[in-house]
Amino acid sequence: MIRGGFALMLTLLICFSGVAAASGEEPTGPNLASVNAAVAKVGDDALLFGKNANRSVPIASLTKVMTGLVVLESDQPLDEWLTFKERHTPAAANAYTRIRVDSQLRRSDVLRIALMSSENFAAYTLARSYPGGFDAFINAMNAKAKALGMTGTHFVDPTGLSAENVSTAADLVKLVKAAGKHPEIREYSTTGYYRAQFRKPRYSLSFGNTNALVHRDSWGVSLSKTGYLEEAGRCLVMVSQMNGEPVVTVLLDSLGTRSPLGDAGRIKRWLDTGARGQVATAARRYEQEKNAAYAAAAKNVVSAN
Repeated sequence: MIRGGFALMLTLLICFSGVAAASGEEPTGPNLASVNAAVAKVGDDALLFGKNANRSVPIASLTKVMTGLVVLESDQPLDEWLTFKERHTPAAANAYTRIRVDSQLRRSDVLRIALMSSENFAAYTLARSYPGGFDAFINAMNAKAKALGMTGTHFVDPTGLSAENVSTAADLVKLVKAAGKHPEIREYSTTGYYRAQFRKPRYSLSFGNTNALVHRDSWGVSLSKTGYLEEAGRCLVMVSQMNGEPVVTVLLDSLGTRSPLGDAGRIKRWLDTGARGQVATAARRYEQEKNAAYAAAAKNVVSAN
């Protein structure tokens, strides 16, 4: 069930953006476990498939794709050493990190571990090191979303640890296409394993990619980001080779850790053969519960107005 804080945020966002809580789309493509989804060819404006693609929902660490885009478009030197300063606001309860406060790492490596391993302290440090500071970075994130036409999107932090970071599957297709124009985001987000070399003090840490599909050559993954929060469920954005073409896949709010990977496989088979696939009963039940909660939240908005 949706928690009270998320329902409140959904209500506020609907009032903020004018985006409906549900798009009213009837899925005619693959059967998916994800509650919300969008699929598009990299070179096309139209979606190949959408499932509640215009519904604004929490996106967890998918946020870091926008974080990376804002960093690269700021033209700050990638070889500059950044200092991991004590947070100026309390960290979320699930903001675990192995990085030592006051140690340093080059911006390129900070961005790499934020994208490939979803390192939250790294994403925070990128924002803190932005010209004008943390608040200016958040403003830049929202300005970029507006410039890309992401009308159902709003950011309050650079990590995705806040459920108030929301977007739509269709909006995230736009973000992924824009981010994919930067070779650094393509490379960093698909790095399988990386050992970062810190200084002051000198130490190293190993990081692994959070998307198992980047390790499979048959998928041809050229951009990737996973995400998870209780309010957001399991999430994935990815550019991969499907039916001989680069395809953007956006999967939001899946029940289990393997559900987004299963959905990606069903999308790939659907594009190859037209087969829609099957989804587990537990995932169907989860989807029904979430859709009912969204519908109730939307009804409350209408009643309040």
